[in-house]
Amino acid sequence: QVQLVESGGGLVQPGGSLRLSCAASGNIFRINFMGWYRQAPGRQRELVAAMPSDGSAIYADSVKGRFIISRDNAKNTSYLQMNSLKPEDTAVYSCNAVFTVLSGVHYATSDYWGQGTQVTVSS
Repeated sequence: QVQLVESGGGLVQPGGSLRLSCAASGNIFRINFMGWYRQAPGRQRELVAAMPSDGSAIYADSVKGRFIISRDNAKNTSYLQMNSLKPEDTAVYSCNAVFTVLSGVHYATSDYWGQGTQVTVSS
């Protein structure tokens, strides 16, 4: 069974930095996609940054130039480096991944979510 565990959230002052990690465990055969979403109170969940299987990076306009997504395939871990944080970045950040897993003799591709980690930017 695949699990995603996020870490690195917390309280930071405006202009500060945080690094989120999303570690996946399980019998993962291939990483098809790993990305980060966020949801602030009263707002819809939005994609923050994503990295498809080709290793390219996609960013929301609101975080371009401030956030960097990366991935360690050997560790099945995604990272989100968040710099120059603003109060409007306050949200619950969740990791999302699409993995192909080996289950017995069969391969299956599924979508997985982490539990979310709170990021609060406030002075």
